[in-house]
Amino acid sequence: MTKRWKQRPPGSTWGDWGEDDELGRINLLTPEKVLQGVREVEAGVSFSLSLPLDHPGGTALNQRRYPPILRPTEDLAHKQDVFYNVVASEQIDPSLIDVWSDDVVTLWLQYSTQWDSLAHQGAEFDADGDGVAEPVYYNGFRPGEHLVGPEEDAKGDGSGSLSFARNLGLEKMAEHGVQGRGVLIDIAHHLGTGYQPVGFKQLQDIMTADNVVVEPGDMVLLHTGFATQILAWDKNPDPVAIHQTAAYLDADDPEILDWITNSQLSALISDNYAVEGVGVTKAEGPHTLLPIHHLCLFKLGVPLGELWYLHDLAAWLREHNRSRFLLTAPPLNLPGTQGSPLTPVATV
Repeated sequence: MTKRWKQRPPGSTWGDWGEDDELGRINLLTPEKVLQGVREVEAGVSFSLSLPLDHPGGTALNQRRYPPILRPTEDLAHKQDVFYNVVASEQIDPSLIDVWSDDVVTLWLQYSTQWDSLAHQGAEFDADGDGVAEPVYYNGFRPGEHLVGPEEDAKGDGSGSLSFARNLGLEKMAEHGVQGRGVLIDIAHHLGTGYQPVGFKQLQDIMTADNVVVEPGDMVLLHTGFATQILAWDKNPDPVAIHQTAAYLDADDPEILDWITNSQLSALISDNYAVEGVGVTKAEGPHTLLPIHHLCLFKLGVPLGELWYLHDLAAWLREHNRSRFLLTAPPLNLPGTQGSPLTPVATV
């Protein structure tokens, strides 16, 4: 593949793992990092870190994202929406005793517990070095060429797909496996669940108090209590409170951005909506709406996990004076996607 850029964003990892790299810092999840995660398993207890995928409920959190829609599949005669609770003796052959069901889902991939891929957010940047900024994604991949759509047959296989990430799709993470050592930082225990930015000093104080150490390649999880409240609302979230619940990383604190960069964490994960606050940056002039997304997805190649359920894991870790565990968290192996639901598992 021809090199797609002449200059890379300052402080980025573009090209660090090769000109065609699509994994970013997931490359730090090496076999040794997996073994480090395995060595954290002492009790053999596993925690599912996924919300039910029909949560938070409604569209109050994001008006573009809807709950999953289930329906039956068509029958063998291609009649729509009838292959469900089929009594074979009545509808197919009197000699059969079977009862069958088959279904289809329309799934908004970033509605609930999710990964954001490196194709989820890019930026305008002069990668060509010609003095004019152009839209690009991580490692110089381009809209229209590498991320196709919206257009007819974007996938190019006649399947009807109107968009398709030929590069940077989450199938690359799925093929990798995404397994290694997870490290949890329990913000909710120290600061409560009030809506507030968390700067580097607060984060450092929490880590020091709980003896939390983040090493290169670790996947870092932030427990804020947001997903716990999502469950409490039982798919009927308060439309105002849902945007004013729990802590988030202060993306306007340069030391937070430096920590993400210098720690060499491989993935940044939270139980809240976006890891950082949405639309709260005080930056002026040309700027990104979401500085942590910009840093992680566009510059560093760090995938973001959002809306993970961390309540039970955090409670167990605190009871046992621990912060580390084995984390297994591959996205769906669905080619061409910018986001993916998943059911991550932490084993302690």
